[in-house]
Amino acid sequence: MNLNKVILAGHLTRDPQTRALPSGQTVASFGMATDRFYTDKSGQKQQQTEFHNVVAFGKLAETMSQYLTKGSLVLIEGRLQTRNWQDASGNKRNRTEIVTERMQLGPRTAGRQNQGPSEPRQPEPKQDVAQEDIPIIEEEEEVDISKIPF
Repeated sequence: MNLNKVILAGHLTRDPQTRALPSGQTVASFGMATDRFYTDKSGQKQQQTEFHNVVAFGKLAETMSQYLTKGSLVLIEGRLQTRNWQDASGNKRNRTEIVTERMQLGPRTAGRQNQGPSEPRQPEPKQDVAQEDIPIIEEEEEVDISKIPF
């Protein structure tokens, strides 16, 4: 049996970049950072940050480009994929990416107008999208990855 499954919860390091493939399909790509906190042998708390390349296709790509911006909290579920190509200079290049299959939005960042810290926060779409189709991580809610279906 084989399994290629990735689940990440983190913040965007840049706004999603959207483009159309020659087939007409939309693709969005962005960077994402995840943090790991641990205590080292001397008892000091440490933080380690990992950076990931994320892509999405079709309707999901369009939704991501409408709702996500740099700094947004998002939970991504997908698979790892490595692309290989030759650049203009003839050098072989490769990039490992997470191809998104599902997404769950986090709360809006603090500092939005007309909302106090205790009010529930909902992302505002950049364009019209049916909000009932997009799951949102509530601010007080902790993500229990054992409950995420595989």
